[in-house]
Amino acid sequence: MTYLLTDDFWAKFALSAGILILFLLLRKVFTRYIFKLIIDYTDKKGITTASSILNSFQKPVRWLFVVIGLQLALQFFPYDLISDTAEKKLFRSVFVVIAAWGLFNLSSMTTVLFPKLMSKLDINVDKLVVPFVSKMAKTLVIVLGGSMIAEEWGFNINGFIAGLGLGGLAFALAAKETVSNLFGGIVIVTEKPFTIGDWIKTPSVEGTVEDITFRSTKIRTFAQALVTVPNSTLANEPIINWSKMGKRQIAFHLGVTYSTSREKLQAIARRIELMLIEHEEIHNDTIIVRFDRFNDSSLDLYLYFFTNVTSFADYLSIKEDVNFRILLILEEEGVSMAFPTRTLVVQSEGVQSGSGIIQEEQALLRSS
Repeated sequence: MTYLLTDDFWAKFALSAGILILFLLLRKVFTRYIFKLIIDYTDKKGITTASSILNSFQKPVRWLFVVIGLQLALQFFPYDLISDTAEKKLFRSVFVVIAAWGLFNLSSMTTVLFPKLMSKLDINVDKLVVPFVSKMAKTLVIVLGGSMIAEEWGFNINGFIAGLGLGGLAFALAAKETVSNLFGGIVIVTEKPFTIGDWIKTPSVEGTVEDITFRSTKIRTFAQALVTVPNSTLANEPIINWSKMGKRQIAFHLGVTYSTSREKLQAIARRIELMLIEHEEIHNDTIIVRFDRFNDSSLDLYLYFFTNVTSFADYLSIKEDVNFRILLILEEEGVSMAFPTRTLVVQSEGVQSGSGIIQEEQALLRSS
C-alpha cells in the first residue's frame, strides 16, 4: 500500500503524535505529582483505606493514560491500521484488563482493609479468614475479567458453562480430591480449630500454622521443615491446639527415703503446697500435694498443679524455679531424696565356719 506524503498527511500525523505525547506528559504529571499529593494527604489525615485504594490503582491509572492517548491518537491518524470493530474490541479488552489489574491489587490489600472494616462493624473475624477472603477475591476478579474479555471477542460463555454441565460428572470424578480439600478448607475456616500462628498437633504433623490455601495448610515443624497437609486430611483428623491452653499442667512424683519420719513427710508436703499457692506463676485453682504411695525404694509425694503461662520456654522456666524451691525445702527439713536401693539378706543353713559364711555371702552377692 502506498501512502501519499501530503501536507494533510503530515498534519494528521503531527496531531496524532501530539495527542499521544500530551497524554504521556499528563500521565507523568498526574502520577508523579497529583496522585502523590493525594496519597500524602490521605496518609496525613489517617485515611488508610483511601490510601490503600489509591496505591492499588496507581500503576493501572498510569497505563490508562497511555491507552486513552493511544485511542484518541488513532482517531486522527492518517490511515486505518485496524478495522473499527477490532479497534473497539481491543481497547475495551484493554480497559477490562486495567480495571481487573487494579481490583486484583486491591484484593491483595484485603489483608489490611478487611479487618478494619470488620472492626468498625464490631464483628470479630479470625485472622485465618483474611488470607482466605483475599485469595477468593483474586480468583473472582480473574474469572470475571476473563469472562468479560471472552464475551467481548464473541466467545459464547453460556455454551462453555453448558459444556461444563454436560461433562460435570467426569469433571467431578477427576477433581474429587481438589473438591474435598476445598470443602476441608471451608470447614477449617468456619469451625476455626486453629488459626495462623497456632501450635497444633495431629496424628500426621506437629508445628506452627503458617498459611492456609484452598487446597492445603502449611505447617512449620519445630525442626523448621515446612509440611504441606491437604485440608481434607486435617478436617478428618483429631487436632490438638496447644496454643488454646489456658494453663499448662505439671505432674510428677517426689520420692524421699524410708528413713523420713511421718512428721517430716507431713511438714514438707505442707510447705511445698504453701510454696505453690504463693507462687505468682502457679494457677491456684488446682494444687495437689499428697503422700501417694509406698514405692519400692521411696515414700512418694504426688504433685499436680498448673502454670499460668502456656509458652514452652516460660513453662520450663517456671518448672525449673519450682524444682529449685522444692530442693531448698528438702534441705531445710533435712530430708533426702530417694534413689533405687536393694537390701540383700543372706541366710545359711546349719552351723558353718565364719569363712564358709563369708564365702557363701560373696557367692550370693556375685550371683545377684
